[in-house]
Amino acid sequence: MSQTRDKILSASRRTDIPGWYTPWFLDQIRQGYFTVKNPYNRVARRVDARPETVHSIVLWSKNFDPFLDLHADRLLVEMGYNLHFNFTINSRNSLLEPALPDLATRLGQAALLCERFGPDQISWRFDPICFYRDHSNQLKNTLGDFTIIADALAAMGITRCVTSFLDGYNKIKKRITHLVSRGTPFISFFDPKLTDKQKVIQRMADYLGEKNIILHLCCEASLFNGFAGFKEFAGQGAGCKIKPNACIDGKLLKRLYGGTPEIHRDYGQRSKQGCNCTKSIDIGSYEAHPCFHNCLFCYANTGIDTQIKQGCI
Repeated sequence: MSQTRDKILSASRRTDIPGWYTPWFLDQIRQGYFTVKNPYNRVARRVDARPETVHSIVLWSKNFDPFLDLHADRLLVEMGYNLHFNFTINSRNSLLEPALPDLATRLGQAALLCERFGPDQISWRFDPICFYRDHSNQLKNTLGDFTIIADALAAMGITRCVTSFLDGYNKIKKRITHLVSRGTPFISFFDPKLTDKQKVIQRMADYLGEKNIILHLCCEASLFNGFAGFKEFAGQGAGCKIKPNACIDGKLLKRLYGGTPEIHRDYGQRSKQGCNCTKSIDIGSYEAHPCFHNCLFCYANTGIDTQIKQGCI
């Protein structure tokens, strides 16, 4: 007989719940369930969220201040939930991520999370790596603050960095077209050659290796396979500098907390592109929970997109 596994809640791939929807999230937790609508077939289901049925909650955010200000972390722990934090910290670039607190504030949030939970419970996401041209037609990227962030997080004890390159979703192109029509400075994203991406990743991994941080590639199967011949550099071994990633990793959560979390792979994610995530239940909604950080490269539903649909811009 197979062992019954406790569910993992994802909050959320689809939006920034800690940054924008913490009160709603806590209210649903207190009620003991979430109503989750499938984004493809629109079918809704009720998800039991009582602590005795949930092993862990994986929280995704670029700004944990609202979550921390409401003491949500302490409330959830007191209720019996295990927490893991996927914290995206990219740069000071307000052109691409216009509605975030300054970098120092975000690094302060990371320090507080490390103090309360330990660095093993925080995954730093430097994601996505973007190359782009603006009105000057100069090729730019988002790597300028990488070493600054890496140095700060290494000093906190964080040992995991997750990255990927920008995917050119049609939603992004549509968003930028509308913004340009309203007078926002022109920007055009650029997809580097595979060999150039490999060089970027190798330089990042070399730098992080000196800081005791391992670089993990998210949904970058073709890129990761480019390092397949270098077993001392990329792979699954303890000494490797580059590893495939699982943003939700049941085996990691089991090592951290014990118990019986779900550990089977989620083939509903982008497994062909290299996603190794464990099965989880995402309780966010593209439709009901637009993210108002308004990042230009985001695949989710931003506040900008909501205004476009409503004809406000």
